[in-house]
Amino acid sequence: MKIRRSIATAVALAVTAPVTLLAASPAFAETGTTTTAAVTEAQNTDAASGVDLEKLEKAVADAQAAYDAAVAAETEAEKTVEATLSDTAPLAVAYTEAKAAADRAAADKAAADQAVTDAKTALDNMPDDLSDDERVALAKALADAEKAAEAAATAKTTADTAAAEALKARDDQRVEAGRKHYTAQEAAKAAKADLDAAKKALEDAEKDTGTPEPEPDPKPEPKPEPKPGDDQGDDECDAKSKVGVAVSGLPGKVAAGSSVNFTLRITNHSDRTLDYVQPYAAAFAVDSKGMNDISHLLKLQWSDGSGWKSLSSDDMAGEITDLKAGSGADVRLRLSVDAKAPAGLGFAFAAGSYVNEDGTCGWTPEANRYDFDIVAAGAKTGNEPAKPGKPMPMPQGGTSTAPVKAANTAATTGELAATGSSDAMPQIALAGAAAVALGAGAVFVVRRRKAGADA
Repeated sequence: MKIRRSIATAVALAVTAPVTLLAASPAFAETGTTTTAAVTEAQNTDAASGVDLEKLEKAVADAQAAYDAAVAAETEAEKTVEATLSDTAPLAVAYTEAKAAADRAAADKAAADQAVTDAKTALDNMPDDLSDDERVALAKALADAEKAAEAAATAKTTADTAAAEALKARDDQRVEAGRKHYTAQEAAKAAKADLDAAKKALEDAEKDTGTPEPEPDPKPEPKPEPKPGDDQGDDECDAKSKVGVAVSGLPGKVAAGSSVNFTLRITNHSDRTLDYVQPYAAAFAVDSKGMNDISHLLKLQWSDGSGWKSLSSDDMAGEITDLKAGSGADVRLRLSVDAKAPAGLGFAFAAGSYVNEDGTCGWTPEANRYDFDIVAAGAKTGNEPAKPGKPMPMPQGGTSTAPVKAANTAATTGELAATGSSDAMPQIALAGAAAVALGAGAVFVVRRRKAGADA
């Protein structure tokens, strides 16, 4: 199955809007200054000479060139986002390698700690008839094991630090790419508005002066119908509400050092059975003082009833097969907050997608957002649920709808499949939602500071 443009990219582009709006809005106000001034000048000529059509025509040409350049810049920025989201991106590869090294270091430390335990047990239980040399050998074995365990602990700390830094570098690059794309996207919108205004001014002026309107462009020839076997990889998935997601049981306050369980329910709103349905979830957080990203101190897991599992690399929480029309399925989720987490603001996201054997596919048009507070360890959390935030729009992508082979035939109707998704499934990566967290965090901090000033 060819992926022309992953839903992951669409999500990453959509969620960067809040933080960019905080920083970039003034720049957009300047976009059309030159074009607007040119149009105004052409329209405000003295009554004797009338409207300057040549200047208006030049303004249209200049606006068209600016719009074309803005669209090209937006396209390049989108390509950059797609490149940074790829698992083969240099920083993504670096994180994967650093995480693998950290996992190996953790295993080495566990083995070294076990060796210390075994050496202590051997020394404590040594027979009374051992020779002095044998006693010395057991004591030396313990000393060597303790030294090795100390070195393994240091290596693990170093590897964990390297993995955390690699993860931060990867995510920072993705967020920055999303910000730049949003800036380019808004610049293209502004350029389009300028072009439309210039064209309208020219059209009005031509009507007033009796200039004949140009012949309309000939209608484009209709595209031939695709033949069986033709590549239809440019078909798009459906972004209508055929699947819905909702989160329940997530509290409004979560204490550092604790874990909370909650539920994601995904519902089939279509009039047919959906062959493969994928629920997605992600959690992010910023501290309440400096708006620093503390998402690495959160851990989100899912369960199909046989233990807690990590979400996939694209934030998928298992897979549901044969979800009948009008029915839903629940996914159990667990959010853990590290004991070192400072007070802050948390954001949980939930989305869904589906794909069928006949190649039809789609996803939720919005990712639902839920806001919660992170409070100090041991603090009272109360019974208030997390507050629903503004949903995250998910613009349409260009995911192919080529036929899909069965990914999991073992699961029963509406049950979670433990084997994960086929590589043919549409993928939704909520990594870019960190930008939403930062943007909302900025608003949170600004409001707190304003409230303090008003007081």
